[in-house]
Amino acid sequence: MQNFKKNKITIITVVKNSVDKIERCIQSVINQNYDNIEYIIIDGGSNDGTIDIIKKYQYKIDKVIIENDKGIWDAMNKGLKIAKGDIVGFLNSDDTYNQNTLKIVNNYFNNFKIDFLFGSVRKYKIMHGFSPWKIKYSFGFYTSHSVGFFINLNQHKKVGFYNLKYLSADLDLFYKMIVKYKMKGISSSKKEIFGEFSKGGFSSKINYIDHLIDLNQIRIDNGQNKFLVYTLFLIKILKKPFKFLKSIK
Repeated sequence: MQNFKKNKITIITVVKNSVDKIERCIQSVINQNYDNIEYIIIDGGSNDGTIDIIKKYQYKIDKVIIENDKGIWDAMNKGLKIAKGDIVGFLNSDDTYNQNTLKIVNNYFNNFKIDFLFGSVRKYKIMHGFSPWKIKYSFGFYTSHSVGFFINLNQHKKVGFYNLKYLSADLDLFYKMIVKYKMKGISSSKKEIFGEFSKGGFSSKINYIDHLIDLNQIRIDNGQNKFLVYTLFLIKILKKPFKFLKSIK
C-alpha cells in the first residue's frame, strides 16, 4: 500500500544574469502539480533584468536572497543553510522541471527507503539510471545534479556543504555520499523524465584540462589510490586527445 505523506520539498535556484531563461525556470516550479513546496532563489547580484523577473513572482517564492557570492557552490550553500524541507532539489536558472516532477519525487521517497534519488533528465538525449559501482572509476554514474537530483535534507547536511575549492563540488559531495557515508539511492524509471537540462550551463564553461585536474583532486582528497587516479587521468586524455590539446592552448 502506498504511503501518501506529502513531504515538504525545498527547491533551490541559484542565478546570476539569466534574464532570458529565469522566468521559464520559475514557472516550472510554481506550476507543479504538488503544493508542499518551499522555493528559494539565490541571486548573485544580477544586473540584466533578472531581479525584476524574480520580483514579479516574489509572492510565490518563499525566500529570495540577492547579494554577491563566491560562485555557484557558495550560492547553493546559502540556500541549504536556510532550507526547511524534508527533501531538497536544485534547479539551475537555465533548466526546467516537468509539471509532475515533484509529485513523482514525493512518491519515491514515500515508497522506498532511500536517502537520495536521481531522476531521468532530457539533455542532448535522455539521461537515465544510477550506477554507483562506477564511481571509483568514472563520474558518469548518474543523470544530473540540477533537475535530476533530490536528497533528504538532513542526509545532505550530514555529508556537508559544497566545497568551494572544487569546480565540480557536486561530484565531491556524491563521492562522500556514496562511498564514505554509504547512503542508499535509486533512479526513477526511464519514462519518468524530471525535466530539461539546457546546454551552455556552468559545467559546459569549464576548461577540459582544468576539469580533469579538478576530478583528480576530488579523488585524491577522498583517499583514492594516486596511481589509479593518474591512470584514469591518462586514459581520459588518450580518449579525447584533440579536446585535451585544444584546452591547453
